[in-house]
Amino acid sequence: MDRVDCIVIGAGVVGLAVARELAMSGAEVVIIEAEDLIGSVTSARNSEVIHAGIYYEAGSAKARHCVQGRDLLYAYCAERGVPHARCGKLIVATSADQRDALDAIRAKAAANGVTDLQPVTRAQAIALEPNLECAAALLSPSTGIVDSHALMHSLLGDAQAHGAMLALKSRVVAGECRHDGIALQVASDDGPMQILADTVINAAGLAAPKVAAALQGFPHERLPRPYFAKGNYYGLSGRSPFSRLIYPVPEPGGLGIHLTIDLGGQARFGPDVEWLSIDDPAAIRYDVDPARAERFYAAIRRYWPALPDAALQASYSGVRPKLVGPGSEGDFVIQGPAEHGVPRLVNLFGIESPGLTAALSLAPAVRLALQSQPVGAADGS
Repeated sequence: MDRVDCIVIGAGVVGLAVARELAMSGAEVVIIEAEDLIGSVTSARNSEVIHAGIYYEAGSAKARHCVQGRDLLYAYCAERGVPHARCGKLIVATSADQRDALDAIRAKAAANGVTDLQPVTRAQAIALEPNLECAAALLSPSTGIVDSHALMHSLLGDAQAHGAMLALKSRVVAGECRHDGIALQVASDDGPMQILADTVINAAGLAAPKVAAALQGFPHERLPRPYFAKGNYYGLSGRSPFSRLIYPVPEPGGLGIHLTIDLGGQARFGPDVEWLSIDDPAAIRYDVDPARAERFYAAIRRYWPALPDAALQASYSGVRPKLVGPGSEGDFVIQGPAEHGVPRLVNLFGIESPGLTAALSLAPAVRLALQSQPVGAADGS
């Protein structure tokens, strides 16, 4: 059985950020990824937005790591030459009765340390974005966009420069929490492998609860119930009619049918929220039904009345690893030895949006969680 200092399970943006953090601290790191590419699941199927930290509950891990991660991410992208743009965002009230919702959003943002939101009138918003229609809006100058693939390759490059190794098409199928480490059984194209690691970081995204459940000796009562929320995106041919991101007032389960732009100036709308079965593995599919676009038109025309008929084209979809069902907003869970009692194991559960923004803040938090004492260690139990 091979032995290594640390295994990071999952090569999405958060797993890569954690691997970079640990490798730069001197650990021998192996990154195990089930797919044949890095970041090809949740990390590659989102809006690529650098979030300001506006919507999350004050004191939550999402709020804290989003605000910290935003600043770290902008600095990292500038230093490493990762393509990004601080393009800004308008959060729009599409009717007068939504003005109070804008006030509530601004208050929540301030509680999270986001103090640069600027109220704008209808006339001011239209002066900024002539194609927009709204009753009022908030301008978020800290919101931006990033090339998520370039970011992930940069993080991987940093990790590898400090000795980290990447194993693609390698899936954890079982494991055992032992006194001398965590033994993992890994299936790969080269045949089964057994690896004993002093430290394991479970950053497997959608599969994180399943990976934790496969570890013999892990307390199953500490496993969260997963929920999968699929979001469908639809593209618009031609250049974007807006230079900023346009978000309506949030709706339960998501942020509404918003408009984002990529670094090439292309516009896309989404995501909607489609809850998938957690009992049927085949339910996680990434096909986009063109017919679902029909429900987008009315929502988009509330803030862009000039949207032409038949302008939306099925683009892509993503699935969020949520920890709560419809109508609730869950939080990031960094579950270390202090929570589950297994030394040198950290599970990352519910790392959905704003995980891309928060990755560089989550990484040092994982390193700190590794140092926590297992449950009962202080009293010898």
